[in-house]
Amino acid sequence: MAEICTVCGLPKDLCVCGTISMEQQLIKVRLETRKWGKSLTVIEGIDTKSVDLGKIATKLKSLCACGGSAKDNKILLQGDHRDKVKQFLINFGFPISSIEVR
Repeated sequence: MAEICTVCGLPKDLCVCGTISMEQQLIKVRLETRKWGKSLTVIEGIDTKSVDLGKIATKLKSLCACGGSAKDNKILLQGDHRDKVKQFLINFGFPISSIEVR
């Protein structure tokens, strides 16, 4: 017998809890300028209960070939990577309408 999700009551292979939680989030991707004119891409609004922020940060750092970290429910990437981040989040499963790029 298949395992049943405790949240939605559907079998685990049909569970939609993860996609529903991704659709309800509003993710903001913005660019900040730090000391000495260095640019920093900040991603905020990702719910840490539904996805692992450190895992996403690691994948983004390797995709963008840059340094960065995950702190205070934000992902910080060194440099301007707004377009790459948006495309990665869309491929990861977040809907286009929930991603705001500034």
